[in-house]
Amino acid sequence: LAQSRARCEARAASTPALNLDDSLPIAREAEQIVALIRQHPVVVIAGETGSGKTTQLPKLCLAAGRGAAGMIGCTQPRRIAARAVARRVAEELGTQVGDAVGFQVRFNDQVGDDTRIKFMTDGILLAEIASDRWLSAYDTIIVDEAHERSLNIDFLLGYLKQVLRKRRDLKVIVTSATIDTARFSHHFDDAPVVSVEGRTYPVDVRYRPLEGESGEGVEERNGERTINEAIVAAVDEITREDPRGDVLMFLPGEREIRDAHQALERRKYRDTEVTPLYARLSARDQDMVFNPGSKRRLVLATNVAETSLTVPRIRYVIDPGQARVKRYSPRQKLDRLHIEPVSQASANQRKGRCGRIAEGICYRLYAEADFQARPEFTDPEIRRSSLAGVILRMLSLGLGRIEDFPFLEPPDERAIADGWQQLGELGAVSLSDHGERKLTAVGRQMARLPVDVKLARMLVAAQANGSLRDMTVIASFLGIQDPRERPAEAREAADNAHAKFTDTRSEFLGILKLWEAYREAHEELTQSKLRDWCERNFLGFLRMREWRELHRQLLVLCAELGW
Repeated sequence: LAQSRARCEARAASTPALNLDDSLPIAREAEQIVALIRQHPVVVIAGETGSGKTTQLPKLCLAAGRGAAGMIGCTQPRRIAARAVARRVAEELGTQVGDAVGFQVRFNDQVGDDTRIKFMTDGILLAEIASDRWLSAYDTIIVDEAHERSLNIDFLLGYLKQVLRKRRDLKVIVTSATIDTARFSHHFDDAPVVSVEGRTYPVDVRYRPLEGESGEGVEERNGERTINEAIVAAVDEITREDPRGDVLMFLPGEREIRDAHQALERRKYRDTEVTPLYARLSARDQDMVFNPGSKRRLVLATNVAETSLTVPRIRYVIDPGQARVKRYSPRQKLDRLHIEPVSQASANQRKGRCGRIAEGICYRLYAEADFQARPEFTDPEIRRSSLAGVILRMLSLGLGRIEDFPFLEPPDERAIADGWQQLGELGAVSLSDHGERKLTAVGRQMARLPVDVKLARMLVAAQANGSLRDMTVIASFLGIQDPRERPAEAREAADNAHAKFTDTRSEFLGILKLWEAYREAHEELTQSKLRDWCERNFLGFLRMREWRELHRQLLVLCAELGW
């Protein structure tokens, strides 16, 4: 106890010098927020886009005396945001990443013994629960971007509500865009809510539906343009009015970003660079987006730029109004990844990204009537996901039945029944003599593996049947998005390239063949030549790297299990 007290005093004495950015709206509420953090176990911060809540709240926690008994843990929904915000806050505190400020994401850990503020994905914090049940490494938890309502966020909010009953010293701060904050407050027994205005300028909305105009370089197709034609037309319109203003475009995924990139590059806009932004880009390429040069930029982003990150210098937004959404079908027992219209709340978040430095204009590539007909909020992930993995995790952590867990919104009863049925079919749960469901030995092994429950069961079976080495390759492949690319303009060339890796006996054997070819290329080639090899074979370089990293993680966990 004396050692612990001495360590806390030493950490408190060496707190970095605090310097709030007074230009941000949250600075005006700083004193109130610090007082509420000291007085209440939970505080809800409703901050509009541009309020500065993500970068300044950890510093306000330091000002309130937090970070001495443990770290201030800040969760982000995405890896790219955790990395970028950690760098920004470290810079503002005059320290290096890995010292007073650190971050941890999948496959990358930069946290030291003296770290006070730790940024991480919500998945990392959930994984820590297995070894640190009461989150004793932290004295404060900030759940950022809670309005996104991912499965991880909803699970964390329920778990933190339980932890607070045991840990009176823990402080929890929930931040959200100004969306449905009353629900978060009610969940935490009417916790106080602080509303912070955003640093925003007026944004004009212009609707340019696909069945709309035509112009130079835009070919009418039965009266309706393609998304890329509409994007090019919008950029042309912006260029005529303001040839220097930076533009942010939202696209559903990497493939759509690549197609739009090619369409815009063909236009050869003067003194302009086209820059992609998505989670799997290398850290160096991501940094280019946040450190703009002298040229005008056309930034092509997934919804990672919707709320998590602020792309600097944006004057215009082009919003096709779509996002890639994963939905689970209990009938088919499959996850399906569809491109769907975004909700009104998401569309308004996107619009707000261009009103940060001056008056902005948002081009929506759909009709105003379409916008008005859309749902107000995005469905929380817990309402559209398979719950087998959630149930398995809860059983392994001893958190009781999913039916009794304090979720922000309880999941659908049919989804819960489907989750239990899946686990029963996989042999992960069994009924006790008293009629209670409990984890089997197989289920305990499955719970240790960070992949879908079906893939985890395949690995357990592979261990029993002497085929684990091959199955780690196959399971990690099935755990990522397929790296084989088949662009519309080169389908035959892609099919011919992929034919080298096919095996007529089994697609699984084809996966092993592809892995072996990639492994040899990885050992023999430099990174730039490996990238060329992937391009020649129509393979996504970043997805192949993700496959390799997940495979490595599975090997480490298999070794820990003694397999």
